Amino acid sequence: MNSGFWKKLKKPFFALAPMADVTDAAFRRVIAKYGKPDVMWTEFTSADGLCSPGRKTLLHNLVFTGEERPIVAQLFTSNPEKMREAAALCAKLGFDGIDINMGCPDRSIEKQGAGAAMIKNPKQARAVIRAAKAGAPKLPVSVKTRVGYGKNEIEKWLSEILKEGVAAVTLHCRTRKEMSSVPARWEHVKEAVALRDRISPGTLIIGNGDVSDLKDGGERARLYGADGVMIGRGIFGNPWLFSNRVLTLEEKLKGLIEHTKLFEKLLGKAKSFAVMKKHFKAYISGFDGAKELRVQLMKAKNSKDVERTINHFLDKGEIPELFEDDGINQTRNDVSVV
Repeated sequence: MNSGFWKKLKKPFFALAPMADVTDAAFRRVIAKYGKPDVMWTEFTSADGLCSPGRKTLLHNLVFTGEERPIVAQLFTSNPEKMREAAALCAKLGFDGIDINMGCPDRSIEKQGAGAAMIKNPKQARAVIRAAKAGAPKLPVSVKTRVGYGKNEIEKWLSEILKEGVAAVTLHCRTRKEMSSVPARWEHVKEAVALRDRISPGTLIIGNGDVSDLKDGGERARLYGADGVMIGRGIFGNPWLFSNRVLTLEEKLKGLIEHTKLFEKLLGKAKSFAVMKKHFKAYISGFDGAKELRVQLMKAKNSKDVERTINHFLDKGEIPELFEDDGINQTRNDVSVV
């Protein structure tokens, strides 16, 4: 088993979950600066796409800096040959590890036989793992998955993954059918650890689901025996999460400005600015005037609009209204904070 950087991590370690159009290059760079976790993941990326003429478009998912290390490239496919080729590309790009998504419930991904659909096809899943190892023999290969498809299938499903000697398994403590509609059942992590001990003692088990902060994650890890904890939704609007810092409102809003500028700089040509707006609600909540400020920022067309609006709010305690006049964004300062 190639454990790579994994064997150097102190337990319990904390990892940033891969989330499409959320943990992109811009957000990861902000997180690395203000509250770096022990391991970072890229957004999940199609191995098939990386092996096609569309590779250039997808490569923006795989942009990273040295400050993000160790960083793992997450890929999905049901095609072993495509996985081998994409893993080789990620090794060439300098990633510290390869992770295979075998838990995504998106129907378009499942139609390709990838993501959570892999749970139904253990033989193919194992072939994909072997292909990743062949494509990037010097990198550790890990898997992110769920406890089962329609029911708990840990004994049957996870044992197949463990037999391939992967470096780590991240277990989302729900089935594919449950999506995120029920509380994560961390007792399944305990089952996974026991199974790991029998089949592949060197594999690390990472728990995932409903972890709110480091304290919560640490308690879950100790209670259920996880080697590591992955946090996803808790990072929204809070790139300082892994630092345990308590922020002022100004620090938080300035952080949003920085995040928005980075998004525009790194991804402005590859993604719509509307992608950035999903972060506004998370950053802007819990203070007087938050709703009004958020409403105005949803009208923003670029980082300059965001910076001007937030700075005016911080300096004058007012929310400038963004409006359109012959296609040109201007501001009106007649909306007061309640």
